[in-house]
Amino acid sequence: MEYPVCSKVASLTPSVTLAISAKAKELKSQGLDVIGFGAGEPDFDTPKHIKDAAVTALNNGFTKYTPSSGTPELKQAIIRKFQRDQGLDYDPKQIIVSCGGKHSCFNVIFSVCNPGDEVIIPSPYWLSYPEMAVLADAKPVIIPASDGNGFKVTPDQLKAAITDKTRIFILNSPGNPTGAVYTPEEIRALADICLEKNVLIMSDDIYEKLLYDGVSHTCPAAFSPEHKAITIIVHGLAKAYSMTGWRIGFAAAPLPIARAMDALQSHSTSNPTSFAQSGAVAALDGPQDHLDGWMAEFDKRRLRALELLNNMKGISCFRSQGAFYLFPKISDTGMKSQEFCEKLLEKARVAAVPGAAFGSDDHIRISYATSLANIEKGLERMADFVSSLT
Repeated sequence: MEYPVCSKVASLTPSVTLAISAKAKELKSQGLDVIGFGAGEPDFDTPKHIKDAAVTALNNGFTKYTPSSGTPELKQAIIRKFQRDQGLDYDPKQIIVSCGGKHSCFNVIFSVCNPGDEVIIPSPYWLSYPEMAVLADAKPVIIPASDGNGFKVTPDQLKAAITDKTRIFILNSPGNPTGAVYTPEEIRALADICLEKNVLIMSDDIYEKLLYDGVSHTCPAAFSPEHKAITIIVHGLAKAYSMTGWRIGFAAAPLPIARAMDALQSHSTSNPTSFAQSGAVAALDGPQDHLDGWMAEFDKRRLRALELLNNMKGISCFRSQGAFYLFPKISDTGMKSQEFCEKLLEKARVAAVPGAAFGSDDHIRISYATSLANIEKGLERMADFVSSLT
């Protein structure tokens, strides 16, 4: 029997990052020594006070439904976070708590896009953005950026890409997969164009706290009330608090869009996990000092990985300033990213993610959210593998 499958779903490409991580785990389970650079999650444990808050909630019986868009307590904690970090004020009705940052992005795109609308996405991009647009019957419009311009699109590129069908522009800074960070001036220039052209901005700020080299994070909503009125912020606790499995994301949006997102979520997932929301309150309102140690360690790994990658023949790597990714260029090896990663895993037992999944087949993504020992061991293997190609 042929089973019917929705054509839009059938056309989707499964998440390559999750597939690579699964393959590495499978090989490890067979007793093979595999170094995994695929996972986009910190290797540090969730801070204890956050876990304790969730355990207390469980022990107190907080295991039932909550409002679909999140508990009042968590919404207030999120409002305080935006006041504290960006000087932004939101009403609780403008805050939508979701089942992870990815879910927040999904909610936004589905809530604002009609069939035929266009979604402008800078490339390299987080691999789920175009797929979400396609599922919403919208058209992904890709603007390419390269190593030469720091993997950042220009105002002229954005202006040229906007049509009367453009609905929303996706801005991810710090970015996945490149670790690129836009300056405040660069973000202001892009935001001004969106304001002039009446285009919404989805500002994906999930890596907001993960910054190096003294750079800063800027949210376009903070420039003026007018910029705030066209900006939807999506965020989550996965990266800065090592809470990837907790599945808590959130968004701040103009009220009509927030209402649409709430309605959509009420008919899909309903509420995020109750006791995980209690942990999220502790994360946002509690001590933040874990980040100093984490960022110092991430920076050591970043700099060492950059050194090792740029010493490899045929490999060059842009100096990322955010997140925990590097995006080395491998095109001088004569291979495209899929073949390179397959052979790297097969011959060197090193798992990396093909750049093709992010819109650039000349690169691969390396996550340094693993120990310095693993980084040195894995990149030494990669260097030997690259040397064997010549």
